[in-house]
Amino acid sequence: MRALGIDLGAKRIGVAVSDSAGTVATPVETLIRTPDRAALHRSIVALGREWEVEIIVVGLPLGLDGSVGPAAAAALAEVEELRGTAGVPVETYDERLTTVTAQRSLHDMNLAPAARRRVVDQLAAAVMLQAWLDRRRNGPT
Repeated sequence: MRALGIDLGAKRIGVAVSDSAGTVATPVETLIRTPDRAALHRSIVALGREWEVEIIVVGLPLGLDGSVGPAAAAALAEVEELRGTAGVPVETYDERLTTVTAQRSLHDMNLAPAARRRVVDQLAAAVMLQAWLDRRRNGPT
């Protein structure tokens, strides 16, 4: 099952996709957030069609204690909007610390800060999507 992973940020949205077997997540694109959320959702849906995904997985930024704070509530509202246009199931997955993991990986690769900023969101989406794929394949831990 091919899946599209989305990391909703305030300024940028990271996008990742899995292989057709649903085993490996790969970062693919960073979308710049604009005030036109409907257009942004159309771009996400278009990427889903391009990659022929069967599901969209959106990272849910829960608090470290697992609580739904303002960022998670905003993401849940956006997920509901996306569900209305996606044409495939849209589900959420806990994305706690995915951006931190992505930033550390990029730092370890000795990328310049400007280069890191260009790819950190899509790498965070890939980290989140990979966790979702692993859990789906291996079951809850």
